[in-house]
Amino acid sequence: MVTATQTAAVNPQDTADAVLRRARTAFDAAPPLGDAAYARYCRELAARLKEHWPDIQDANRADIARAEMRGLPPTLVDRLRLTDVHLERMVELTCAVERELGTVLADAPGIPAGDWGVLRSVPKPLGVALMIYEARPTVTVDGALLPIAVGNAVLLRGGKESARTDAALAAAVEEALTSAGLPAGLVTVLEDPDRSLMKAVLARPDQVDVLIPRGSPSLIEYCRTASSIPLIASGGGVNHLYVHRSADLALAARVTLNSKVPEPAGCTSVEMVLVDQEIAPDYLAAVLAECERQNAPLTIRLDSSIAGPAARDGMPWRTEPLEPHDLGREFLDPVIGLRPIPGLAAAAEHIRAYGSRHTEGVLAQDPATAAQFARLVDAAMIVVNGSLRLHDGPKLGLGSEISIATGRLHVRGPVTLGALVTTTWVIEANGELRG
Repeated sequence: MVTATQTAAVNPQDTADAVLRRARTAFDAAPPLGDAAYARYCRELAARLKEHWPDIQDANRADIARAEMRGLPPTLVDRLRLTDVHLERMVELTCAVERELGTVLADAPGIPAGDWGVLRSVPKPLGVALMIYEARPTVTVDGALLPIAVGNAVLLRGGKESARTDAALAAAVEEALTSAGLPAGLVTVLEDPDRSLMKAVLARPDQVDVLIPRGSPSLIEYCRTASSIPLIASGGGVNHLYVHRSADLALAARVTLNSKVPEPAGCTSVEMVLVDQEIAPDYLAAVLAECERQNAPLTIRLDSSIAGPAARDGMPWRTEPLEPHDLGREFLDPVIGLRPIPGLAAAAEHIRAYGSRHTEGVLAQDPATAAQFARLVDAAMIVVNGSLRLHDGPKLGLGSEISIATGRLHVRGPVTLGALVTTTWVIEANGELRG
């Protein structure tokens, strides 16, 4: 681990050179993809997380206390918090990744090359990856697990708010690597409070093979413009639900709440609901009734064309005016906007203008409308008559994911183990020559 003291004492570029040399040396020394050490690492990481859990929780409590002293919003503090439930999920993730390795690394069938040879596709690691993300310690475990299981080295740069927790996690990871027989330098957790080290590493496409930023649109855009390292972009979640006049409004209300309330700051959270104007009052009534039924806290920012109901004591919901700056905004709280529109074409136009091409949804009982929405709207995932939070690799049966990519090259949607490898073509030529 690179500490704040070390980075302050030396030139950031010198520190970056040392960090990159360590990662590249570890990558070169690691066993080939498919070696038993990688499955062993999954098991060792689970064991070390459980063994180090008291120390990890102590560090996490210190991060939480500091965040609360600084006045961070409750949703961001919750992102920092690690509970025993998180430990269970992290251990489950190590087991899932170990199971998935067999599928990802299975031998591909040979492809005949004319009548003279056989062509095979062989998976190989991407190389040295740099992950930059905001203060969410569970992502540190994701980053220390998935890329490594398929033979990569990784540099992890989380938010300064989780620095103590990340350092405690790094200790568990290093022990797991050593116990599994893998080079400890395959994972480096960077403590970089002033971003100088991150900036120096971003300037090294000669040593970093892939950049995986995960966080807000501003973080993604910074990485896109500050570096020439190939990017797997996990764009911000400015996501929409379009409620067509044919929608089942009771279902629409349940989908709306499930797309926001459980994880209001999640990247698959809904931010704006676009509803056909003739059914907007009925849709609003259905959502408010569902809030009351579930006792789900929700603030709805209403377009001026909708008359909000009078507030009543004890209700879990409230309404506020929708402001122009709310369009294209991630609220990061249990807040949604509600905007009536003339129809599908207007919904698609709004999404083109303000969406982040992450996850978009349509609620319609008319199949033609749903099909047309999917044709008109561009996003990594289109959800028809369901929660936007379905956009998740394990839930979709695609496997464990490290992020959700919104770019168009290499991978789009859940970034699973299969997206963290590249391909070498092997041709068994049997003496064939080319004239």
